[in-house]
Amino acid sequence: MIDPRAGRPDIDGGEPEVSLASLEESGQIEMTDPVELSVGGLKGHLFRRFIHLAMVVLPFGYYIYGEDITHFISELLAREISREQLVSVMILIVIIGESIRLKLGVAIFGQREYEARQVSALAWGAIAIAICVLVAPEAGKFGAAYGMPLILCLVLGDPAIGESRRMGANPKTAFMVGTGVCLAIWLGSWYFLATPLWLAPLMAPLCTASEWPRLKYIDDNATMLLIPLAAIVLLHPFTGL
Repeated sequence: MIDPRAGRPDIDGGEPEVSLASLEESGQIEMTDPVELSVGGLKGHLFRRFIHLAMVVLPFGYYIYGEDITHFISELLAREISREQLVSVMILIVIIGESIRLKLGVAIFGQREYEARQVSALAWGAIAIAICVLVAPEAGKFGAAYGMPLILCLVLGDPAIGESRRMGANPKTAFMVGTGVCLAIWLGSWYFLATPLWLAPLMAPLCTASEWPRLKYIDDNATMLLIPLAAIVLLHPFTGL
């Protein structure tokens, strides 16, 4: 999410600048240079991208190795816990940590400067991923036919869109890049996880389009996952899984 008070020029290239007042009135915010606003500059931006991409381990850890992980933790604690309980505890920790950070009014290395005053993109992403694994119907191989591609579209598709914009791509090109990455993910899920094939051409552009809203109070790390998740919940009764 971009700070509406930053007053930076649009970086999409070739697009007319929209007045800040009109954006705020519509509930959206303007797009700015992510490197300029990152704590640590380019190094901070690259670190942020690395953390974002590293979240690729989360759906694999939950769907494929979740039972082994919770069994190990259960033995350590001498108390039986489930994957869902572990996810809930981890998100509570994230919320508490984020609350403390906001109380202190700091943005750490890799975060955007304006995130000292609002919930960070990382926290939004973590919360959205948790909601996804808790809510997405478990179907297909490993129960990951929906949750895995949804999360991977956020983890891999969002940086692809952002970096294409940063390199000067116009909105149409950035959308095509994001849709291509998401389509590959959904096709891979069809092949490996038994995800219905007809979902691929539908969900790929939807996941990409869900990154587009520039809202003041919710980051695109959340919209890019929660909007497609809502669509999956509605479509699941028709998939036959």
